[in-house]
Amino acid sequence: MNAASILKLMSAKAQFERNHPKFMAFVKAVMSRPMEEGTVMEVTVTRPGEEPLTANIKVQQSDLDLLAELKELSGEMR
Repeated sequence: MNAASILKLMSAKAQFERNHPKFMAFVKAVMSRPMEEGTVMEVTVTRPGEEPLTANIKVQQSDLDLLAELKELSGEMR
């Protein structure tokens, strides 16, 4: 990833954090301790005028491996 792309991504991340501080606080609270295999994560999306859609996953080791890689990548971007 080139420097311009990294700067653009960092700017977009900062804007997202300003727009959604409660969500970012939630993410930080969830990630403040290690995620465990078997944890259930659930997401609900409600669009205006539509019924909510909900999905969940049970965390597997491969998911934990991906999260670790993403965390490492985000540390490199700072």
